[in-house]
Amino acid sequence: WSIQTLCKLFHQYHKTFALLNFSDYEAIGRCEQEVPEYFNFASDVLDKWSRIEKERKGPSNPALWWINGKGDEIKWSFEELGFLSQKAANVLSGPCSLQRGDRVFVILPRIPEWWLLNVACMRTGVVIIPGTTQLTAQDICYRLLASKAKCIITTDVLAPVVDSVASKCQFLKTKLVVSESSRAEWLNFRDLLKAAPAVHNCTKTKSQDPMIIYFTSGTTGSPKMVEHSYGSFGLGFFLCGRYWMNLTPSDIMWNLSDTAWVKAAIGSIFGPWFQGTCVFVHAMPQFDPRTVLNTLCRYPVTTLCSAPTAYRMLVQHDLTRYPFKTLKHCLTGGEPLNPEVMANWKSQTGLTIYEGYGQTEIGMICANMKGMKIKPGSLGKATPPYNVQIIDKNGSVLPPGKEGDIAIKMDAKRPFTFFTQYLDDPVKTASTIRGNFYVTGDRGSMDEDGYLWFMGRSDDVIISAGYRIGPFEIESALLQHPAVAESAVVSSPDPIRGEVVKAFVVLSPSFKSQDPMKLACELQDHVKKVTAPYKYPRKASTLIEFVQQLPKNIAGKIRRNELRNKEWGQ
Repeated sequence: WSIQTLCKLFHQYHKTFALLNFSDYEAIGRCEQEVPEYFNFASDVLDKWSRIEKERKGPSNPALWWINGKGDEIKWSFEELGFLSQKAANVLSGPCSLQRGDRVFVILPRIPEWWLLNVACMRTGVVIIPGTTQLTAQDICYRLLASKAKCIITTDVLAPVVDSVASKCQFLKTKLVVSESSRAEWLNFRDLLKAAPAVHNCTKTKSQDPMIIYFTSGTTGSPKMVEHSYGSFGLGFFLCGRYWMNLTPSDIMWNLSDTAWVKAAIGSIFGPWFQGTCVFVHAMPQFDPRTVLNTLCRYPVTTLCSAPTAYRMLVQHDLTRYPFKTLKHCLTGGEPLNPEVMANWKSQTGLTIYEGYGQTEIGMICANMKGMKIKPGSLGKATPPYNVQIIDKNGSVLPPGKEGDIAIKMDAKRPFTFFTQYLDDPVKTASTIRGNFYVTGDRGSMDEDGYLWFMGRSDDVIISAGYRIGPFEIESALLQHPAVAESAVVSSPDPIRGEVVKAFVVLSPSFKSQDPMKLACELQDHVKKVTAPYKYPRKASTLIEFVQQLPKNIAGKIRRNELRNKEWGQ
């Protein structure tokens, strides 16, 4: 296998699509060519696919194919996507009064408007901030204040939650609801879209201009804001879509990621649409294995991407009963994939799961790609443009087989695919650099063949079913309950989710005589209400443990590592 061979084959396939300058994007992605001063994914990529489509040179599949399992179906060509996204851009710049550089908080499920608004934000130069629909009022309030977002866009479900905190958010000027009905003090997106002008002149954005902000959890404090540019996101995922996803205009890609996470941007926008690939969406309210399997049988999906947790749930079914007529490429990421799950999937479907490893901050780092030798349990090899090394605490490169910090070697300047900064947190931004290395915060080792092996986090962040959970957030939520005097949160092994949240709690004296099981359930429900539900300790009987005291270091700080090591039998 060689990347050069794949390159040659792909160039031959795309010789009729020279308009998109694939060779330039390839060279830029490898840092062999300078990043252009100006770049906008909407005008430089999507609009070009629209023109190619008009000239009937391809692609024949729609740009977006959306179903909801209730009989509703939407198919948009690249031309229709362009037309509707220009109208959506006029909604943002007109009735919403948003200007280039303004920030908009978008909390939407997998509905077509999410894709429209992503493209509309690119066209207007408005910075989009994705959020999960599981956010609570407290979560939403914090994010609106921290980001200084001028506009929020959501559905009827969360609109009342937003209203409950809107008066505290002094920067919020506009509320936009995606709904068939009107709501007091809210603009209605669907009504405004119908009336909006059909032509919009795309804002000329520079490659380094901010495009998107993600809130990501850490060990301490509230979630941090990770800022990416038009270059790092718009250009940065070209190679990922071409090689790891192995996409062409004839493919149909189904990515199951939540709209709030970076994997949705990679697998549902930039990766596939850079290659002219159809993005398939099933708007399931929650993951259901049988629905997924039946959908793969009924619809011509060629490429599937989901977290390892989903594959763990899928292999518990008899997959031989589900004939996947067109599925040919399976991807995963967000958490480690068990080798036994990979083997089970392969034995039942004949398909290999290709695991990738990346971060919100810097995108794809390592991957297993078609044509490579697969070493089960490995994250694969470094992907361009990164030089991945394992280093010690002094920044020295460790020999093969030695565990250390997974890091990216930097030359004279940061790779353009890196995030711009942790907004309003220069100390946190600076902490990621050790000598001439960017330190990911993950631990691992590298074998003599250059394959990376993941060992775990170097901090206390919990990765559960692909969700990144900071223990501080859960501890803070627990301490808001009168029963809790002290708390410590660590990860606990789980056969489906990889790891889950476990809380150790020291009770207040007046609560020590209460029924432990009843109190554990009460604390579970409390955490669900205070912060996003995916963060709560899931099994009340085993994942909230009442203790007399918590281990501390000399400064009085809780030592989570001692509890975590006990939990994992280390």
